[in-house]
Amino acid sequence: MQEFNLNWQGDTLSLTMLLLNLSIGVVLSLILRWHFKRFGETLSNREEFAQVFPFIALTTILIISVVKSSLALSLGLVGALSIVRFRTPIKEPEELAYLFISIAIGLGLGANQTIPTVVACLFILTVMAVLKWTRREADNKNLYLSIDWPIDENEQSNRYLERLNEVISKHVLNSDLRRFDARQTSVEATYLLDIASTDNLSALVDELRHAFPTIGVTFLDQSQLPSI
Repeated sequence: MQEFNLNWQGDTLSLTMLLLNLSIGVVLSLILRWHFKRFGETLSNREEFAQVFPFIALTTILIISVVKSSLALSLGLVGALSIVRFRTPIKEPEELAYLFISIAIGLGLGANQTIPTVVACLFILTVMAVLKWTRREADNKNLYLSIDWPIDENEQSNRYLERLNEVISKHVLNSDLRRFDARQTSVEATYLLDIASTDNLSALVDELRHAFPTIGVTFLDQSQLPSI
């Protein structure tokens, strides 16, 4: 086994073990990247954000492998990290959780805790996948419904909200009015809808357009991206 001398105290680093840990780190970080893109629910670009996982994991493996054999290097690392400032904030807890897992992979493999790291990483990702999958199957879909309805000046103003509620309630499990604006020539309303399936949206849109031919309908999911 090839070893390299790191400092004057004679501590050594196994090149073979380092390459093995780096190889395992590549595999685990790629699994983590796939898991984040498949099960992540963050609003950011998951494809772009997931690219940093292998870089973080492998860099952490290298750092821990080097400094673990030298007290002087480990103290120098603390001083170096104290001047590092991250300018891009992590806005979502899920992103931070995946970054922690990536760092944990690097720490475990860098400390030569290969088997516990592999087992723990796969176990955590499996549990999270099961929890996210079952939640997606069990939860109803929540959507925002935004309505823009040009009206005739001769229509009865006290019937706007009642007529909308009558139509919407037929196709949703629950509706919560979040905003209602009545102007001289238009009505605007925003609802938070709880629906059993997105298949109900077509029927809801058809009935709204049949009852109010000039109505404008927009659905927004929780990521604020138009779905219809």
